[in-house]
Amino acid sequence: MLDLPRSNALFIDNAHVPARGGDPIDVIDPSTGAVFATIAGGGRADIDAAVAAARRAAEGAWGRTTAVERGRVLMRLAALVETHRETLAAIESTDTGKPLKQARADAIALARYFEYYGGAADKLHGETLPYQNGYTVLTLREPHGVTGHIIPWNYPMQIFGRSVGAALAVGNACVVKPAEDACLSLLRTAELAAQAGLPPGALNIVTGLGQRAGQALAEHPGIDHISFPGSPETGRRVAEAAAAHHCPVTLELGGKSPQIVFADADIEAALPVLVNAIVQNCGQTCSAGSRVLIERSIHARVIEALAARFTALRAGPATLDLDVGPLISARQLGRVRAYLDESGAGGARLIAQGAVLEDVPRGGYYQAPVLLEGVGARDRLFQDEIFGPVLVATAFDDEAQALALANDTPYGLVAGVWTRDGARQMRMARAIRSGQVFINNYGAGGGVELPFGGVKRSGYGREKGFEALYGFTTLKTVAIKHD
Repeated sequence: MLDLPRSNALFIDNAHVPARGGDPIDVIDPSTGAVFATIAGGGRADIDAAVAAARRAAEGAWGRTTAVERGRVLMRLAALVETHRETLAAIESTDTGKPLKQARADAIALARYFEYYGGAADKLHGETLPYQNGYTVLTLREPHGVTGHIIPWNYPMQIFGRSVGAALAVGNACVVKPAEDACLSLLRTAELAAQAGLPPGALNIVTGLGQRAGQALAEHPGIDHISFPGSPETGRRVAEAAAAHHCPVTLELGGKSPQIVFADADIEAALPVLVNAIVQNCGQTCSAGSRVLIERSIHARVIEALAARFTALRAGPATLDLDVGPLISARQLGRVRAYLDESGAGGARLIAQGAVLEDVPRGGYYQAPVLLEGVGARDRLFQDEIFGPVLVATAFDDEAQALALANDTPYGLVAGVWTRDGARQMRMARAIRSGQVFINNYGAGGGVELPFGGVKRSGYGREKGFEALYGFTTLKTVAIKHD
């Protein structure tokens, strides 16, 4: 029996409370297409209550908590997450459809985020600035107050940890609106946070539909900062809503990330990374390496090796712990298949694909991983974020063309470069327009410590690493005249 958090309840002021309006929402297991739980359908009144509770905490118990003690609370929470990681992983795996081994990695990352930000809580400080004689000028880093966090469905635990962990570390109180498609692990984590000693109101979770609860959070005048990862279209709406009350926003809005393989690369080291970067979480990853650019002299060799690996991939229910689980929903499955239908009509060549197990549940949302080539740089398959296990391969002739292709999308989140040439490594790292560039690796094992965010349509602001603490604070300058 799956150990689920309390159903049909929000988490406000360290208590389970019913929603004040809105019908319960069914939670679907993507592996079967069947309902396995329900969540509360929160709305504007519930967001009001959560913001009020957060304000009391920010101006009261949590706001008065020293940085050292905030860190200790987060460290205790990290330990509790570690203790309960199998339960959290099982919940997340069922809720999202990702294989259990991937959900376990997410639970470990959640604990690591709280550990990292717990250790950083008392390390953030201001500066003293040289100025005119007779003055002492200093800067202070202060929390915004009440922060809003809209968490997507693809990595609920990881994105919750990187966003809420940093916000709590610097003294903000948080109101979280998780995606209705996957939020159960966050409700359980909130229970653990209360057990770790987080005071009432410091962390509040309102489940519900995006157009009700999410919009109410983005528009709320009591929110002092909003963090949103998701699509560029929804991110624009969040930013517009927040702008009405001059609320700053951090947006991480996806990508169409390239991996660039030069002829001098260590091909055997690159191959498993190239494959994993697109099939992890069934391709439903903002930083997915969804384009592979291959130098023409080795193109045939790399394509042949990739094809062999793709052909061996297997998709099936999350409990089987295969290479790939289902997509999150019928809607997402339809979106991915529409792109694949378009690829066939547009002349793209199917090089290889994995297989969906024959006996998967009929209601599950399964899509075999696909490797394509022959896609033009102006085609939607090359330009759009598909958010599925679809890898597009393109040949290039020289470094200049590789760079032009890498930068030739509206996105700029992550890029990978595979080459042994040290000078080329630095040239490419500087010239690629993206928030992160990985040389002879991709993703760096999750990289809790590494600032993450994009340029262009991929958004602005940074989460993860110490840099996130700056985003969740506001800078105050104090000038003291003493002569």
